[in-house]
Amino acid sequence: NAMAYVRGNRKDYDDWAAMGNPGWSYDEILPYFIKSEYNEQIRNAYHGNKGELNVTFSKKFGSPFAKAFIDSCEQYGIPRNDDYNGQNQTGAGRFQFTIKNAKRHSAADAFLKPILNRPNLTAITQAKVSQILLEKDKAVGVAFTKGNKTSQTVKANKEVIVSAGAFQSPQLLMMSGIGDVEELREHGIESKKELPGVGKNLQDHLFYAVSGLSKQQEGLNHSIPFMGQTKALLQYYFQKKGPFTIGPLEAVAFFDIYENNDPANFQFHFAPMHTGQGKDYNLYDLSTFPKEDGFSILPSLLHPKSRGYVTLSSADPNAAPVIQPNFLSDEEDVKQLLRGGRIAVEIIKQSSFAPYLKSLVEPLDTYPDDEFISHLKSTLETIYHPVGTCKMGNDEMAVVDAELRVHGLENLRVVDASIMPKIMTGNTNAPVYMIAEKAADMILNPQKIKEVAAIKLPS
Repeated sequence: NAMAYVRGNRKDYDDWAAMGNPGWSYDEILPYFIKSEYNEQIRNAYHGNKGELNVTFSKKFGSPFAKAFIDSCEQYGIPRNDDYNGQNQTGAGRFQFTIKNAKRHSAADAFLKPILNRPNLTAITQAKVSQILLEKDKAVGVAFTKGNKTSQTVKANKEVIVSAGAFQSPQLLMMSGIGDVEELREHGIESKKELPGVGKNLQDHLFYAVSGLSKQQEGLNHSIPFMGQTKALLQYYFQKKGPFTIGPLEAVAFFDIYENNDPANFQFHFAPMHTGQGKDYNLYDLSTFPKEDGFSILPSLLHPKSRGYVTLSSADPNAAPVIQPNFLSDEEDVKQLLRGGRIAVEIIKQSSFAPYLKSLVEPLDTYPDDEFISHLKSTLETIYHPVGTCKMGNDEMAVVDAELRVHGLENLRVVDASIMPKIMTGNTNAPVYMIAEKAADMILNPQKIKEVAAIKLPS
């Protein structure tokens, strides 16, 4: 898990509001980012220092390659930005991470574990929800199984809140008879509420590597073989420093790929490591991972035009859903990734990288477009940011309204990444925390929503 803390930019949320979702403009959602955040270093109007979620720059590991990347971006024309979550997202800088005491600070660690002793909370683990129970267009509870036991039910006095993510939230709705009538009929599921948008509008981010070999062994590759891992583990265990205190990423850049001075719409992830080339490229096989250090700029498609879907594979709640992302089905997505890759090569060729760059690995700057595209297609990777499959809005394909209530049903909300009508400009973890904070106020304190909307924030 990269632990990247990225909110997106003002335009993302203003667009949500303009799509028919009042209350979701940037000025109205920023207080919810601030509410949950404890930022160790940054103190300004855009950040919080009282929240449960720890946010920090990496303090225990740093490669010289990350500084070279930021400096090279500046040389190319992407300005330095020490706080991409602040007033302006555009620019290159170090990543902000959800890390606390040199360890990943997860949602469970930040929000759930500290309050497990509350008398009004029962957490049932190793359980699988199979159905939302409906009576006359009203959610009244859920059915679930735990282990090999027969199905159990829990009744809801007030609401059922679905937070199963962009793949399983639509699956659960469809298993409960909420979705496209024809799709449900194929699996013998009775339609309880026709909502053809359930499972549609799937969006995700994509990236691939533009890599170089380094003259120095100061990255992460040499920490992956057995001896390197052992050394890094001892360093972490006894000193709480080194490569085990960070994920695979160090720095980031946001910019307008069309160079029109518009808000950021493209991203470079920077990693102090490389993943090999050609037939040797395998992001997940550590046994064949290159041992010579290097670095990678990962051109990242943030605003894909391609749309996919999630649907049922069967009426069995334990069966995985069908996930069809339709990656690169729109040619514009390929053009953006190609353009981003060409820019990444130019950044690696800047003089700030010269003391560290031994050679480009792949793709090479001499590649013609067709060879460059072949490389990106063969090494393309999802960034695991699926969103949009229970989208918020008021059009015929919307699943929830602006208060995250499922259209046409009482006492049922969806609160997770699936409600995003359009994917944001950056990693999706932080926006999900914001959605949860805002939903909590919607459910517990609707009056507070109006008060938050009235707060005037810096322009």
